[in-house]
Amino acid sequence: MSEQQPQERLLDGPNMEKEDVVLEVDTLRKTFGGLVATDNASFQVERGTITGLIGPNGAGKSTLFNLITGFYEQDSGAVRVNGADVTNAEPHEVAEHGLIRTFQTPRKLEGMTVREAMLVGPQAQDGESFISLFTNPGKVHDQEKQNLEDAQRILEEFEIGHLATQAATDLSGGQMKLVELARAMLAEPEVLLLDEPVAGVNPTLANKLRDQIARLNEEGVTFCIIEHDMDFIMNLADPIIVLDQGSVLVEGTPDAVRNDDRVIDAYLGGPGE
Repeated sequence: MSEQQPQERLLDGPNMEKEDVVLEVDTLRKTFGGLVATDNASFQVERGTITGLIGPNGAGKSTLFNLITGFYEQDSGAVRVNGADVTNAEPHEVAEHGLIRTFQTPRKLEGMTVREAMLVGPQAQDGESFISLFTNPGKVHDQEKQNLEDAQRILEEFEIGHLATQAATDLSGGQMKLVELARAMLAEPEVLLLDEPVAGVNPTLANKLRDQIARLNEEGVTFCIIEHDMDFIMNLADPIIVLDQGSVLVEGTPDAVRNDDRVIDAYLGGPGE
């Protein structure tokens, strides 16, 4: 993780002067009928950080993730990954630029074991092409074998290797979130967007998820995380970006954000909560 800013640092609006930007969101706007979901939202994610994105329900956080990753089409604005414009890219094309996301509610894939569910993660597989299946079956076989080995290795790294042959539908919500994080890593992301990774997760698994995110960050993965659990995100992320009605209100260190009156009143429910 990058070196923390001074404790008192807090900016009105986003910090758009970061040195090593891996993800840039530039004045994204999205409306649904008469509802403005994101209102010219801008922010940057610096390489090597764990960036937190907070705000109440309806602030536009998940809409931003959907816009960034190609699941929604923006009304205006731009998204860049390592300087490359991915504004109109399909989700799989965004993923090919090294940006992967998880969802608030992981999909429990019917009829699949955990190991088989893991294999949904890898990008651009030769076995997805009928031509390759017939013209180069050896390469396809070798790639599938390597993917299986990588899937098992990553499950072991996440301390859930014992779940490999278990039906994915039998997992708890917290276990499924660990599997989804592990599956995302099989795609070898440079930037990983996590949408409420510990929502509905018991404290033991939440601690395990936190430890895994910190470990992956130390290994070079950049994170941007939406989370309503303030203790979790404040003790993990730096900087924290606060969203207000679809745009960035302030950005700063956890201590600065935690002690800002506007944030306390609007998002944290006042002192003592």
